[in-house]
Amino acid sequence: MSSAIRLIPLDNMTKHHDHDFHQIVIGLSGHAELEIEGLGGRIAPLSGCIVPANHVHYYEGIGENRQLILDLPGDGPCLTGANHELARLFDAPRFFELDAPLRSYLDFLTQELGQGGQYERQGDLLAATFLSCLYARLHPDLATRGPRRLNLQTLDRYIQRNLAERITVKHLAEQACLSEAHFSERFRQQTGLSPYQYLLRQRLGAVRHLLTSTRLPLSEIAAHTGFANQSALSHAFRRTYGHPPSLLRRADAPSLLALGR
Repeated sequence: MSSAIRLIPLDNMTKHHDHDFHQIVIGLSGHAELEIEGLGGRIAPLSGCIVPANHVHYYEGIGENRQLILDLPGDGPCLTGANHELARLFDAPRFFELDAPLRSYLDFLTQELGQGGQYERQGDLLAATFLSCLYARLHPDLATRGPRRLNLQTLDRYIQRNLAERITVKHLAEQACLSEAHFSERFRQQTGLSPYQYLLRQRLGAVRHLLTSTRLPLSEIAAHTGFANQSALSHAFRRTYGHPPSLLRRADAPSLLALGR
């Protein structure tokens, strides 16, 4: 499968799905809301988000809108061979904004798409160029000596206070007084996890606690822990622990808790 680049509006109705290829969504006009397994945000013109393969995501266009969407197979030319390092872009979901040079490239890209079928032969090259530029911005070289460590206790307190809300990397970076890119790289170096993975772990830990200490229905637990709905919670829980959340309330729950599954 080669890369595909599309210009489309998103429906003004919440929908969800997942797919076996990576995706980048960039706003051209209007607005859209996306939530990718607990990480949510709004896409405005000249901003976008990264959707890794096999991640359930909810999306909704707000009024009239137009989005540029890149469908990127993991085994395609854009992410293999000499471009293999670009696959790191899809380690976790992420929202981003385009700087002036990328906005200029986006304008060029949309004009190329306006040429009709001619661009299809260049789709992989156009996509790889954009990914390479985006990678340079989101994964800068941070080979500085002795960077100060992030205060994870401060981040944990912020997450717990706002667990029911949408928490973005930008929110966490603000707590550390860092840019999103700098914060993400430093966070990964210190914890071995992306901010998204860490946040999801915190959400699921809260879910496990509520499942075993309360009789709240799963829909309310989802609301308390920042998931879009019960379905999104169940999908993330099953993928992480290998069983549905309802299993913790059955007779064999103690053994599952002891195993940390």
